[in-house]
Amino acid sequence: MNEILKIIQERQSARVPFDPNRPVSKNDLKQILEAARWTPTAHNMQNFDAIIIDDKTVLEKIGNIKSRISEEFLRENYDQLSFSKEELLKKKTGILGAMFPPDWVDPKKMAEVAQKTEPIPLTQSIRGSATLLIVIYDSRKRAPASRGDILGFISLGCLMENIWLMAQSLGISLQILSSFSAPPVENEIKNLLSIPEYMKIAYTCRLGYPVGASKYLRVRRDIEDFTHHNQYGNKGI
Repeated sequence: MNEILKIIQERQSARVPFDPNRPVSKNDLKQILEAARWTPTAHNMQNFDAIIIDDKTVLEKIGNIKSRISEEFLRENYDQLSFSKEELLKKKTGILGAMFPPDWVDPKKMAEVAQKTEPIPLTQSIRGSATLLIVIYDSRKRAPASRGDILGFISLGCLMENIWLMAQSLGISLQILSSFSAPPVENEIKNLLSIPEYMKIAYTCRLGYPVGASKYLRVRRDIEDFTHHNQYGNKGI
């Protein structure tokens, strides 16, 4: 099998605790950042910076920041869930509901959960990772004729893929932490790290080495499910 394809297929989101005493080495970080450096970006705008956090004191301060689960997330997340392996294998999209607490996947309880759940410290999201990589987006660097800077956001996705695949090739696990981009949390992190006002947190990656197995059922559509040959509706190739 082509080595790049093998890395793509083995890549997964690591949803387990990481070893807190095993930070990512400077050499490996440089390779990850070299992959980031060569990200294709619209009009070569290179509309991002990256902040590496591996100082324990800074990690602790970030971990003490609290975030709250939103009802919007719970309801929209529910639509993507399967409640058995058989259902997930049939749908070929989404994830298993068993990955979340029972109250999070009960439509009757979602509003109550969102209102009554106490804010959760980010340390529960970081889960022992000794290295964070925060990608910040420079809103001043917009590609020409890109309404809403959609091309800029596509570029940030390309950056994420480069980072993730290089980490995978180095045996480093990764998970995207979306809670870092929520407005109240983002504001606290920006103040803590002296991030300029015009920069926004695009996403945060926790990097490290899992404690225990991180495998779970992953599904993808078959090529024939999403491919159209010469015209829409003519399935396959």
